[in-house]
Amino acid sequence: MKFFFTFFIHFLLSREINGKFSVMGFWGDFISLLYPRLCAACGNTLWVREEVICTYCDFHLPKTFFHLDPENPVHRIFWGRIPLEGACAMYYFQKGNRVQQMIHELKYRGRREVGVTLGRKYGLDLKSTPFIANAGIIIPVPLHYKKQRKRGYNQSEVFASGLSFSLGIPMDARILVRTRASETQTRKSRFSRWQNVSEIFRVEDPATLLDRHVLLVDDVITTGATLEACAAALMSVPGVRISIAAIAAALR
Repeated sequence: MKFFFTFFIHFLLSREINGKFSVMGFWGDFISLLYPRLCAACGNTLWVREEVICTYCDFHLPKTFFHLDPENPVHRIFWGRIPLEGACAMYYFQKGNRVQQMIHELKYRGRREVGVTLGRKYGLDLKSTPFIANAGIIIPVPLHYKKQRKRGYNQSEVFASGLSFSLGIPMDARILVRTRASETQTRKSRFSRWQNVSEIFRVEDPATLLDRHVLLVDDVITTGATLEACAAALMSVPGVRISIAAIAAALR
């Protein structure tokens, strides 16, 4: 009974065009009742014209603005480990916050549109950032093929595709490959994380990267061990320069 009452109210409030009910608006409301579109961060129903993230969350999510600070905390993670042109992350990641919920939706709920949307949004922020604008190619941190086949996609790759769209920089997910599966990095120390991913990445067709500036992309940065291992493989190619961007950074 409650469903039909709600549906009737939606019918009465359907959008009008030239004084007449909009059939498309009516059916859109009907479909929304059956299959509500939910915000990836808070889980509330999205309004018309809201995509993936509601307006409230989009405004209140903890953005880092690290791309505006050349000596930001993400860049400092890699000081003395690998030379970078620059490094940044879109959000602060903390256990239990809405950013963690978004990452969970992206990685484990099949919502690849979360990564694409965040990539497009962040790409617009990064367009005027010198170390990003000078990049010539975007490369996502690869998953092992077995894990990618099980998940159906690589979360870093869909984020990279969104960045590519907004920045106008080509993305290639085939150049860097993971040669063997690794254990989950959760709850590992910094040294254990490095041991877990050391020497498991390989560059395919190195000639395509000669003297190029690579934007290396991941979902969440914690100790930076995975990105360091990726960068080590990429820097085996002469002249390669590297910048890093991620959806979020879990800073301790």
